[in-house]
Amino acid sequence: MTAPALRTFALPGLRMRAWVAGEGPTVVLCHGFPGLGRMYFAQLEALAAAGFRAVAPDMRGYGGTDAPEGSAAYALDHVVPDVLHLLDALDCPRAVVVGHDFGALVAWQLAVRHPSRLAGVGALSVPYEPRRPKVRPTESFAALARTHFFHVHYFQAEGVAERELDAAPRLFLRKLYYALSGCTDYTQVWSHPSEGRGYLDVLPEPPDGPLPFLADDELEACAAEFARTGFRGALSWYRAYDRNWALLEPVDGARVEVPALYVGGARDVVVRMAGERGFERMRAHVPDLRVDVLLEGAGHFLPWERPAEVNDLLLTFLRGLDPAYLGGG
Repeated sequence: MTAPALRTFALPGLRMRAWVAGEGPTVVLCHGFPGLGRMYFAQLEALAAAGFRAVAPDMRGYGGTDAPEGSAAYALDHVVPDVLHLLDALDCPRAVVVGHDFGALVAWQLAVRHPSRLAGVGALSVPYEPRRPKVRPTESFAALARTHFFHVHYFQAEGVAERELDAAPRLFLRKLYYALSGCTDYTQVWSHPSEGRGYLDVLPEPPDGPLPFLADDELEACAAEFARTGFRGALSWYRAYDRNWALLEPVDGARVEVPALYVGGARDVVVRMAGERGFERMRAHVPDLRVDVLLEGAGHFLPWERPAEVNDLLLTFLRGLDPAYLGGG
């Protein structure tokens, strides 16, 4: 099998770089913060070997994809169409879109807003949330930051987090990947007050040596990309929260009607924050949820932490979809 190849697509108003592997029905794999398309190498290889065309883009603002100015350019009215334009560039009328972290938000919203383009939807870590918050997100973030360090609030001010993270991309990625993995308890970050602290000050220190789930050469490759681009584009997704809140009003309470997969890590802070009520809301609003699995001991970065299990669950889901999709239609 040939290795995944890097391609650049000229989309309307955006150049997007993506890793592409295999031929057959299309599966698009969308990453979140602070990821890159390359985090899906294990999935690209497994999907290609199983007869699918797997596509893992660097999302808007990341890696080899353009990073427009202004946080409004990273809201749902831009990042969701990016994937639709990518499908058009691939000459693909229907695909399965799988997302992790912010990529999961994109995948869920594609399923809600453009179900005719999806044969199925998948989410890693982030369950579907049908209800938008009653309070503007940045107001909630500021309230939380009054009692403890809260990274989403820290990321809101233009330039502040960039100055810290751009100066030490490898250190930041190593600490954050470890902190959000199943190896530790991320909630310890919240024991620190906000005043006078940056994100590097509150993240736990990983043990010496390679991270248990990520080879050093892969960490170096990710760090080199962020050293080249900086973190402005990635952080802009967080600064679009209020705009997304407004954009979600018309679809508040919407159901996901396409076949769906959800896989989370039982030790993922996102899963714990969603709580049982969050998962009950997802199950009530995703009637065709065919895979609904929490992996014991796993944290946030499932494509790296549990590649074999993610691959098996994803392939089982894909093989049960519409025969027209599986036939390439």
